[in-house]
Amino acid sequence: MTKIPQDLRYTDEHEYVKESGDAGVVQVGITDFAQGELGDVVFVELPKVGATYQRMDVFGTIEAVKAVSELFCPLSGEIVEVNERLDQEPALVNSDPYGDGWMIKLRVSDGAELAQLLDADAYEQRVG
Repeated sequence: MTKIPQDLRYTDEHEYVKESGDAGVVQVGITDFAQGELGDVVFVELPKVGATYQRMDVFGTIEAVKAVSELFCPLSGEIVEVNERLDQEPALVNSDPYGDGWMIKLRVSDGAELAQLLDADAYEQRVG
């Protein structure tokens, strides 16, 4: 059974957005559903701190044994932190996608974009 935490927001491309505790900054990663579809993650390419993206720009790639997928920025903003643990431990994306397997922290430039993301119920319907 796929875990879909109620307190997160989601994209159609299977990224999640989680409040970070720092005003205006969110944590971004891929969902439990996405990591399950990918299989064993072997490499994650993430951007540099300071890079800026518009909503739905590609910010990196994730490589699994059977596929390489693009990662889409769910909101416009600036990268303020990347999860450097994923360089050595990419499998954290599989074992703990909503915790230690997070990918980036983003300082959101347009908070109104949050309303365009899916809530947990809508995402659950999306993934069936």
